Amino acid sequence: MKRYPRCILATCCVPWDDQGRFAEAIFRRAVQTTLSAGTRHVYVFGTTGEGYAVTDQQFDQVVAAFSDEMRRAGAEPMVGVISLSLGTILQRIQRCRDWGVRQFQISLPSWGALDDRELFCFFDSVCGSFPDCQFLHYNVPRAKRIVTGRDYGRIAEAHPNLVATKNTGDAMRHIQSLLEDAPALQHFLSETGFAYGSLLGECGLLASLIMNWPKLHALLEAGKRRDVATLASIQREVGLVLQTLFETIPAGRIDGAYDKLFAKMDDSEFPLRLLPPYVGSTDDDFRTLVRRLGQRLPEWVPSGDPL
Repeated sequence: MKRYPRCILATCCVPWDDQGRFAEAIFRRAVQTTLSAGTRHVYVFGTTGEGYAVTDQQFDQVVAAFSDEMRRAGAEPMVGVISLSLGTILQRIQRCRDWGVRQFQISLPSWGALDDRELFCFFDSVCGSFPDCQFLHYNVPRAKRIVTGRDYGRIAEAHPNLVATKNTGDAMRHIQSLLEDAPALQHFLSETGFAYGSLLGECGLLASLIMNWPKLHALLEAGKRRDVATLASIQREVGLVLQTLFETIPAGRIDGAYDKLFAKMDDSEFPLRLLPPYVGSTDDDFRTLVRRLGQRLPEWVPSGDPL
């Protein structure tokens, strides 16, 4: 039995105004849009949500607005916690827990790669300190250590409140290890890895291309059915979307520079800027991307005129 449901897991980007302040009204609309698209499993503060860059004050402001909107819709908020300091991670989780949050997305400290003893110390400290909370681990290369399926199997055995993982890569051997060596966890794979993973076993869909919800739902359902033809068809479209994206925006920028372009397709007022020193995309980039997608894959441009 999986510890977390098979579903679409989606993020909400965080908008900042021209003074670097939290644009709360725009953010609340974005949360509502994501929920209305049909997924109830939404998180904030992954890499896309700039969880690595926020101050404690910004963190608290965003969590308050996010939790409020999620609960208004009867959904459970998931809050990401990223820091170089384990102490800061524990403090932020404790504050969120005091506010009623029980689901968290955690990442390894990334100043240096953790060895095995340090890896298990991290999960013992986080999962062990909050037994009434559920944790999803964001297995991100920026942390300098990729947790393997065998690692997860050992950690999951020690901590029943580790319930899921998030993996953005598409390496077949890694995906196979996740599903075979840590079968109790729900492994969320991005659009590029989900098609392969769903042929091996149950996995969740991590939505990064959040401007086309009908295709994402179709991809999830095809994975449940192991419908190879539909999986392959949507996979080819995903590849063309990514090709178009990286032709428009240079590769190597921080994730939010790309994902905020998709958020802007649903809300023309959504600002593209990132917290400094990171560089976001521009309005010209946005217009170019929408035009190219409209020519190549019109179904991937939201209805209406995002320009």
